[in-house]
Amino acid sequence: MTFKKKLAVTVLGSTGSVGVNTLEVIAAHPERFDVFALSAATQTELMLAQCARFKPRYAVMASVQHARALSEKLKANGLATDVLQGSDALEIIAAHEEVDAVMAAIVGAAGLASCMAAAKAGKRLLLANKEALVVGGEVFMQAVRAGGAQLLPIDSEHSAIFQSLPEDPSTWAERVEKIILTASGGPFLTRDVATLRSVTPDEACAHPNWVMGRKISVDSATMMNKALEVIEAKFLFGLEPSKIEVVIHPQSIVHSMVQYMDTSVVAQLGTPDMRVPIAYGLAWPGRVVSGAKALDFKAMGNMSFEAPDHDRFPGLQLAWDVLAASVGTPAVLNAANEVAVAAFLDKKIRFDQIHALNRATLDAVAAPPVGGIEDLLELDAKARAFAHRLAHSMAC
Repeated sequence: MTFKKKLAVTVLGSTGSVGVNTLEVIAAHPERFDVFALSAATQTELMLAQCARFKPRYAVMASVQHARALSEKLKANGLATDVLQGSDALEIIAAHEEVDAVMAAIVGAAGLASCMAAAKAGKRLLLANKEALVVGGEVFMQAVRAGGAQLLPIDSEHSAIFQSLPEDPSTWAERVEKIILTASGGPFLTRDVATLRSVTPDEACAHPNWVMGRKISVDSATMMNKALEVIEAKFLFGLEPSKIEVVIHPQSIVHSMVQYMDTSVVAQLGTPDMRVPIAYGLAWPGRVVSGAKALDFKAMGNMSFEAPDHDRFPGLQLAWDVLAASVGTPAVLNAANEVAVAAFLDKKIRFDQIHALNRATLDAVAAPPVGGIEDLLELDAKARAFAHRLAHSMAC
């Protein structure tokens, strides 16, 4: 099959796990995709290797220091990629007129502004950054609608829901009874709850099924990732929070499900490999080979499902709590959690104190009326400041 035009892709967060997998899928289909720009925070050596392989027009680094280091390495290797620096540069490569699709894989609220830029510019926005929706909420969705952007979820769970829903979004509310997000339960699904206070960062990052970055791995261990996904699902699919359910599915084979009004359930299954939702997002509405291993149903063991244990995962309920609160409250939760996870990874607080810090920040920082993205970013900063002070007072 031939294509009229290659899809020009910007990969925001190209040195992270989602970014690396995205480039693997792109490399497998040189007739379909071109890399226009890449971005990273500090990994200059990996960025150099990616620039050498994909020859992007632009590479963006977070700091002047890292941008200068990359520029020198590129020149030494005879590579012509232009190096830019900072958040403004991220917005430039996300909204550039020659870009067709943007993979948004920058972890945390730091990726919000570039996601907004891509949305306003009407790009195909492949959203792997939960926080854009958790922090941006309806403000972000308004930008998507106003810009005419195509918003395609890349989280395995939300991609599964998207693939299981009818093509016409206007029918979702009347046809869907609920959506069911599956969760592996992470590394501590069967561990004695009383011992969780002694969990180490390395233990929390040892996910049994998925290979992920350290922050999202800790979120999986606390199930805060699922709380964020509930919030994300509410805005992505326009359903009431009461129509969103979470079940534990340790095998990570069923990636999520949609239950319809007639009680039929449609699910998306596959191996736990991020290349599958990435390939779907890049090729939508078509499909391309992802490179992932196919399921072998003859060799597959039993699949199990169970309700979440809220004593083990107290943070999960916070999703419904913040969605029932004032607009902007999800941004407070996200900011607190980013601070808490960073403090835990730095061994400044215990694993069980992550939830305590999140809950205390929600109790202390009220969301004022939100008129736009600036209000949300100001609220994010206020919540982070409180969470940092609290983490310091909790320090082990």
